[in-house]
Amino acid sequence: MNVLNSVPSGDGFYMPAEFSEHYGCIMIFPERSDSWSYGGYAARKAFCEICEAIAESEKLTVCASEKQYENARVMLSPRIRVVEMSNNDAWARDYAPTFVVNGKGGIRGINWSFNAWGGLYDGLYFPWDKDDKMAGKLCDLYDIDMYDYSGFVLEGGSVHTDGEGTVITTEACLLSKGRNPDMTKEEIEEKLKGALGAEKVIWLKNGISGDETNEHIDNMCAFVKPGEAVLAWTDDESDEQYAYSKSALETLENETDAKGRRIKVHKLYLPKPVLVTKKDCEGLDTCNFKPVRNVGERLAASYVNFYISNKAVIMPFFGDEADEPARRTLSELFPTRKIVPVYARDILLGGGNIHCITQQIPIFIQTDKQR
Repeated sequence: MNVLNSVPSGDGFYMPAEFSEHYGCIMIFPERSDSWSYGGYAARKAFCEICEAIAESEKLTVCASEKQYENARVMLSPRIRVVEMSNNDAWARDYAPTFVVNGKGGIRGINWSFNAWGGLYDGLYFPWDKDDKMAGKLCDLYDIDMYDYSGFVLEGGSVHTDGEGTVITTEACLLSKGRNPDMTKEEIEEKLKGALGAEKVIWLKNGISGDETNEHIDNMCAFVKPGEAVLAWTDDESDEQYAYSKSALETLENETDAKGRRIKVHKLYLPKPVLVTKKDCEGLDTCNFKPVRNVGERLAASYVNFYISNKAVIMPFFGDEADEPARRTLSELFPTRKIVPVYARDILLGGGNIHCITQQIPIFIQTDKQR
């Protein structure tokens, strides 16, 4: 693996859309006792269900700590590769490499700085050093050259792209004081364009209300094809989320993408509020002497937090009456892919959902060393 200090766009590299063809996917086996309640057994069951659905159509690698390697190997089918790799938690989307390609079969990774969604300002745990090292380790594992963007704090869940020059993100996240407080919005935008090969960045003001990642875009809005996106939505005007979603809809409908197209927005209705119970709290360890959840706290449940694999869309279900309508909407938007629902409340309790625990690897031409 070579560490590169050049700019991806200048080298002809860009981030492809998630709905483009994948080589594979990276995930991290959950174990953290202040994230995953009651020893994480229910979360691992859902995690393994997601793994098997992804492995139906792409090569999946699961990273597990020394302590959990044996459990992961036994619980996952032989078609899934399990490698031992130290970690602080299981959010592959946010600290596995962001992969960029050149359209000629070449692939490289980007190593952003990770500080647990806000560092000492408003981060969610400490330390995060093992997570911050994972991008480099994974590029080494795949023998992929890596762009060094350490020093610039960014998580994979904070950006989405159509693969044709347009990136969407949220101001609430990327302009938060715990990330890059010495940079202006314009400087951050130029950084994104250079790293992701983008021509245009569309900024939504907010994401999902209460999303503890400072409102990642991957819980709020996602491209489903060039010129079309899904947006988390509620008709309940008394819900704080209504104002957030309405603002996002207005922004998207009044913007054009990098190709000059008007963006067609499909509303993906949210479930009823998913609240933390007393039982949930009793099953979680504390973090830095503080409880990580409070009874009645609203979790950031959204159907937008799905993963697009080569032949399926793996989406969260919450045991809500909105589950089936959301599935039907995604089925209409992805007619060539199977829609695979997974009951994901136990993952949501950890702070994210299906998209947050996955990181796709775009298709590339393998060399002899990579085989």
